[in-house]
Amino acid sequence: MKKRSKEKQYEELQIAEKKYGRSKFGLMANQVWNEDPKRITFTLARYKFVSKMLEGYNKVLEIGCGDGFGSRIVKQNVKKLELSDFDKIFLDDINNNVNKKWKLKTYQHDFVKDGKLISSNYDAIYSLDVLEHIKKKNEKIFISNINKSLKNDGVAIYGMPSLESQKFASKQSKIGHVNCKSGKDLKQFLQSYYKKVFMFSMNDEVLHTGFFPMSHYLIALCVTKK
Repeated sequence: MKKRSKEKQYEELQIAEKKYGRSKFGLMANQVWNEDPKRITFTLARYKFVSKMLEGYNKVLEIGCGDGFGSRIVKQNVKKLELSDFDKIFLDDINNNVNKKWKLKTYQHDFVKDGKLISSNYDAIYSLDVLEHIKKKNEKIFISNINKSLKNDGVAIYGMPSLESQKFASKQSKIGHVNCKSGKDLKQFLQSYYKKVFMFSMNDEVLHTGFFPMSHYLIALCVTKK
């Protein structure tokens, strides 16, 4: 028989555990939590920003969801959230550890090779920590295929480490970071595809509108595709 808490309000914790079980970290979040726990707060802060910007939106897609650890923060604020990634290992991880309260539809899709997503016409699409993994020669088709899945008046959010941050990046990160950009270059690139691009910066978990070259992370909020 399980012991009860000395304070009655904490009995809810045991009720929740019985109802939902114990949550597991995803593949990526598990490594971070064990090797550099503070980085979890940086990642979740980015998802919190997306969730506030897209609050109330009807149909939203995340591209490059990884293990989906932060995705439920967005799901809290939108009516329907779907996830996609080109790597099946992450989608299997999400689906094998699904929580019935936070069940999410997933697609295996490569926005460079596979064109637009069949389930298109999204009100908003966001992609965090993906664009820097897309080779420069493929970035135009990557964005073009995303826009084919987005409504004309839709919103797109892109987040990536800044070019200036890379001298501090880990060896593991640098392997995949083939296309980091400065804040100025990221805005200029996205202005070719969207009528309005609003730029934000991050240092650790703090979001601001400060000096791009001193920012570790960049977020672009894009409105209305061209």
